[in-house]
Amino acid sequence: MFPRARLRYLCGPAPDGADPWASPPAPYGEKRMKIAFIGLGIMGRPMAGHLKAAGHDITVVERASLTAEDRAAFAVAPDAATATAGAEVAILMVPDTPDVEAVLFGAKGVAEGLKPGTLVIDMSSISPTATKAFAEKIAAKGGDYLDAPVSGGEVGAKQASLTIMVGGSDAAFARAKPLFDAMGKNVTLVGPVGAGQTCKVANQIIVALTIEAVAEALTFASKAGADPAKVRQALMGGLATSRILELHGERMIKRTFAPGFRIRLHQKDLNLALQAGRDLGVALPNTASTQQLFAAVSAAGGAELDHSSLVKALETLAAHKVAEDA
Repeated sequence: MFPRARLRYLCGPAPDGADPWASPPAPYGEKRMKIAFIGLGIMGRPMAGHLKAAGHDITVVERASLTAEDRAAFAVAPDAATATAGAEVAILMVPDTPDVEAVLFGAKGVAEGLKPGTLVIDMSSISPTATKAFAEKIAAKGGDYLDAPVSGGEVGAKQASLTIMVGGSDAAFARAKPLFDAMGKNVTLVGPVGAGQTCKVANQIIVALTIEAVAEALTFASKAGADPAKVRQALMGGLATSRILELHGERMIKRTFAPGFRIRLHQKDLNLALQAGRDLGVALPNTASTQQLFAAVSAAGGAELDHSSLVKALETLAAHKVAEDA
């Protein structure tokens, strides 16, 4: 799971007394950091693994869900406050705004263990408005704050190829850049605190609407009698090509809806978009209609399916399936 951390010993056994899971030295010119990483989910676990493999010391919080491999790879603290007290950087990768608030400011949360100069990096996808409020509270305690949501899903997390959209100061970004480079490929400082989350909301609008467009096109083509796999193959060579047509179009045809990114999480992100749109006075009509299609799949028991399963709602409306379920 963390191949770079073990690379030194692939050609033979570890030297006597050596820990095969010990962090290798940080690359030349980069500082080895002590990091509290909170949120070992589908994406957080490989992200923490890449940081470990890059030579950093990682502490995670005690949970029943920690695997034996987690416990071998990372130090384990009883709570977020203890993990943060021994760290220079605290990274959060949790599902939603209330989860971030609880981790930061709840009992034995990050804020309790925060030292002046600690850098807090929230890589969750949450409300831009709440993000600004959280950053102000952390700043009042002497900490720095970056919001750095990601795109790329489980595959991107495992391959360290995530797109990372960052909000915060130039100085905090420079400090965190080596960490981001260990987890992602396309790392951009978008603007001040909150700008990263705003960018991620925009990303999720585009992703949702493109999934809907691909699902609509394949449903149309299939009901018209064309082979959807051949249609997808043809479209991949034209202006309609996209990463979503490539990956999610294939999922729709092969009926592989095990989650990379769950519908319920994309619903959460579109709720953020629609709320922000109301606050800003911006109409998001296609975002709203796509959210209703997600809601239809969720109501039918599909909340935990991959967001490509949005096609199921369109198939119901068309009384026709793009392909038969396996």
